[in-house]
Amino acid sequence: MGNLIAGDRALLPGVEGLVPGWVEIEGGVIVAAGQGAPPRAPDEVASTLAPGYVDVHSHGGGGAAFGTDDPADVETVLATHRAKGTTTMVASLVTGTIDTLAQQVALLAGFVEDGKLAGIHLEGPWLSAEHKGAHPEHLLCDPSPADVTRLLDAGRGGVRMITLAPERDGALAAIAASVARGCVAAVGHTAAGFETVEAAIDAGATGATHLFNGMPEMTHRTPGPVLALWRDSRVWLELVCDGVHVDPRLIAHVMATAPGRAVFVTDAMAAAGAQDGDYMLGELAVEVRGGVARLAEGGSIAGSTLTLDRAVRTAVGAGVPVADALRAATVQPARYLGLSGVGALAPGCRADVVDLDGGLNVTRVMVAGRWQ
Repeated sequence: MGNLIAGDRALLPGVEGLVPGWVEIEGGVIVAAGQGAPPRAPDEVASTLAPGYVDVHSHGGGGAAFGTDDPADVETVLATHRAKGTTTMVASLVTGTIDTLAQQVALLAGFVEDGKLAGIHLEGPWLSAEHKGAHPEHLLCDPSPADVTRLLDAGRGGVRMITLAPERDGALAAIAASVARGCVAAVGHTAAGFETVEAAIDAGATGATHLFNGMPEMTHRTPGPVLALWRDSRVWLELVCDGVHVDPRLIAHVMATAPGRAVFVTDAMAAAGAQDGDYMLGELAVEVRGGVARLAEGGSIAGSTLTLDRAVRTAVGAGVPVADALRAATVQPARYLGLSGVGALAPGCRADVVDLDGGLNVTRVMVAGRWQ
């Protein structure tokens, strides 16, 4: 028999809220799960059982970043977020030269092949100069077929997502080509109008990179990319729920009006899980003060210091039901990028489990059946 863990509350597939439940684990895999009383005396008892968190848009943490030539930095980022309950991560890269990005992608591909990363996300260089955020303007460019192919090839199948501005020359073709290779295309850092974003979705884009941020504000006469992404049921909506990027009350409203499509992401940079101070995001200097990261020049928000456990608590504090907040940090991001075997307490999934206290603080983290 495997290790049977019973929880006072559990987030289970197909169950609307949190209910008493249990999971049984063998060989690092969930072999059975259910609600109510467990089938035998449990080996362990937990408070609230949830799947390990799934972060599909993060740049760093613990003082390190994914855009590196040192594999130890990647391990530092993973360990920092794992301590806060994130057991599945996609490594996001900021804009660089095509040569630099190809080198970074190739290094990260090894971590994907080893199962330590769930994939790689290219956030740039195919972005709008007008809404560049913390991306160096002189490196932004149109997505040529040769460059797109080169970066996807460098990932050896590990590039799971690209973010691009659909108004750039060649963007719609790049979306279609990337999707054909099993890569999710997301609209972000864009100045595109409503109709252009609709065309991107029709071309295969299924993601909204940090909705509201890096795009024009929605107004009553120019709804722009926000409404085009928000209203289309084909699109997953990334939300940075740190109380800085988007008002948590607006996040609660988005989740109420687009049920099941919200994806909490951290967009974390190196200062997540570390101290205030001066950092680099790609080649740009960033000042972190009071836990808020901004470019040293210009003051634009430059990622976050968020971890997904805090995103869940912030959403719940804004009125989001606990189960909905947990799904936005687990099963929904996994579905967004088509990641199998993670994000759910279901038979056949990897045994990634977090134990939460009454305040939704992470008390224990299990990865592949082992408490960390």
